[in-house]
Amino acid sequence: MTKETTPEPQTLDLVQGTLDLLILRTLMLEPMHGWGIGRRIEQVSGVFEIKLGSLYPALQRLESRGLVEANWQKSENNRRARYYRLTRAGRRQLDSEVSDWQRLSAGIARVLEAT
Repeated sequence: MTKETTPEPQTLDLVQGTLDLLILRTLMLEPMHGWGIGRRIEQVSGVFEIKLGSLYPALQRLESRGLVEANWQKSENNRRARYYRLTRAGRRQLDSEVSDWQRLSAGIARVLEAT
């Protein structure tokens, strides 16, 4: 007899640069600490697994570009954590990237639907 197993949900890798867009979009809602950002993206997408080794360099990159700001606060479990928030420049960048993403995905959809 073979033992039936439940298939694990399939996760997808993000295209380079897409993680930055998802971080900016997540921070539009409210300031969050890094771990919370990763979990929110995973929960909402249902398909992405955000590795901390990718998340924190992306947050540092966004901070160095002035798109997010960070400060130390106590988290919900009373631990010190860096909370990130979107800057005005980050909001402008988010608007631009969303527009670019919509054009890109529409173009890809047209190619995939072509007969």
